[in-house]
Amino acid sequence: MSETETVKKYFKSRLSTDANWAVRGMLRIYSYQTPDEQATLATRNLNNMGFSGCDAEILSSFSEQVQRGRTLSPKQLSIVFKKMPRYWKQLWNAVGPDKAPAVVESAVKFLAV
Repeated sequence: MSETETVKKYFKSRLSTDANWAVRGMLRIYSYQTPDEQATLATRNLNNMGFSGCDAEILSSFSEQVQRGRTLSPKQLSIVFKKMPRYWKQLWNAVGPDKAPAVVESAVKFLAV
């Protein structure tokens, strides 16, 4: 398996099962939404950053809820688990080259179990 395939599988697995990963990832992707996108809970700019048009409203709403200090309900979290794996590449790109080797090592260990 290539390094990219390993990281993809690792990120998708964590984003679909680990609440901490999923919520932190959602907040990171929300931060990529432009201010006008955040204000309208919609995707307006086709810049390959932030949520896709079909996810913008609900995931932006959940992100704002978390930022206000509220937790997600089990039903909301199941929606986040379903939707967040598609954003693995934006999150991988956010890791940065200094942390990339450690992430790859973690991915290999996680998938070896």
